[in-house]
Amino acid sequence: MAQLSDRLNRMAPSATLAMSQKSSEMKAKGIDVINMSVGEPDFNTPDHIKEAGKKSIDDNYSKYSPVPGYLSLRNAIAAKLKKENHLDYSSSEVLVGTGGKQGICNTLLALVNNGDEVIIPAPYWVSYPQMTKLAGGMPVIVPAGFEQNFKMTPDQLEAAITPKTKLIILCSPSNPTGSVYSQDELDALAKVVLEHEDLLVLSDEIYEHINYQGSNGSIASYPGMKERTIICNGVSKAYAMTGWRLGWIAAPEWIIKGVNKLQGQYTSGTCDVSQMAALEAYEGSQQCVEDMSKAFERRRDLIVGLIKDIPGIEVNIPEGAFYVFPKCSSFFGKSNGDFKVNNSTDFAMYLLEVGHVATVGGDAFGDPKCFRISYATSDENIREAMSRIKEVTSLLK
Repeated sequence: MAQLSDRLNRMAPSATLAMSQKSSEMKAKGIDVINMSVGEPDFNTPDHIKEAGKKSIDDNYSKYSPVPGYLSLRNAIAAKLKKENHLDYSSSEVLVGTGGKQGICNTLLALVNNGDEVIIPAPYWVSYPQMTKLAGGMPVIVPAGFEQNFKMTPDQLEAAITPKTKLIILCSPSNPTGSVYSQDELDALAKVVLEHEDLLVLSDEIYEHINYQGSNGSIASYPGMKERTIICNGVSKAYAMTGWRLGWIAAPEWIIKGVNKLQGQYTSGTCDVSQMAALEAYEGSQQCVEDMSKAFERRRDLIVGLIKDIPGIEVNIPEGAFYVFPKCSSFFGKSNGDFKVNNSTDFAMYLLEVGHVATVGGDAFGDPKCFRISYATSDENIREAMSRIKEVTSLLK
C-alpha cells in the first residue's frame, strides 16, 4: 500500500494552527471562544498600502514576477536595512519570497545536508525543528527557560556546537516569549560563532518593529557577521499584512543564488500585487508601524498586569512581539472533575474546553512548563479572557 514520504512523516503538524482550527470549530457550533492562539495582528492593513495594491491591479501587475522579486522592492528592502539597521546590502543580496515562513524554510533547504545539526534555543517557534527535519537536519535544542528570560547564553551556545553544526537559529523579538536579545547579548553570541569556521546564523527578525526597548539589534551588525548571517524578515507583523504572504531574506550573494535556484523550481516569483503593496509599506509613511507598536505595548502592560493577578501563574515581562509565555506548571497534576491537567498541552486544552479561551501549550515550543498567549486582540478580549482563565484555574484542585 502506498504511503506518505518519510520526510513528511518526520514532521509534526503545527500546534498553533491546530488550536486555532479547534477554536474556530467551537465558534462554528455557537460557543463564545476568545482565540488567543494565533500570531496575527488584529489590525487591518493600513489604507495607503491597500491603495498601492489596488493600483497595481489597475496597472496590470498580473504576470509572472522575477523569481527573486522585483528590483524596485529589493532596492527598497536594501534601503530599509541601511536606514534602520545600518547594514549595507545590495539588491543581489536580497530575495523576496511568499512569506517569512518560506524564507526560513528555503534557507534551511538550501544550506542543510542530511545529518547536519541546527542549534535552536528553546522556547522556539514551532516550525523551526520541523523545517530542520524536512531539510534532513538534526535539531539540537538548547533549553533557555523562564529563569533566564528565555535567552540562550554564549556558554550554552559554545557547549552545543559540534563538528556537525551547520546553522544556529535566533529569533528576536521572540515568538513565543516576546524576549529580546540586547545588542550586547547578540555581540557575545557573535563572538562564539566567529570562533567556528563556516558556522552560519539564521536571524528571524520578523517582529523587529514590535519592540518596546527601542531599536532592534541584529547579529549581522557585529564585525564579520554579515558574511555569516541570513536575515529573515517581512511585512506580515509590522504592517499587518499576514494574508499578503510577503517575506524576504538578506544574505551573502552565494546563499541568495542558491535560494533563488530552489525557489525558481517550486514556487517562482511572489505575487505581483503583494510586492507592490510591500513596496509602498517600505517607502511610504511609517506612522502606522509606530501606532500599532504603541497599541501592542499598551496591551502588553494590560495583559501582564491581569496575569499577575491569577494565582498559580507566573509571567515575565515581554520586551517585544505580541506574546506572553507564562509558567503554568503549578497546575500539573490537578483536576476539575474528570478533566486532569498533566502537562501544558492539557492545560491549554482545559482553558479552551472549560474556559473557552484558545492558547497554545508550551510543549509545542520546547518548554513544557509554560503556555503561549497572543495579545494581538482587543483590550476587551484581553480582559474577558484573563477573567475566564482566572475563574477556571481556581477550579483546579
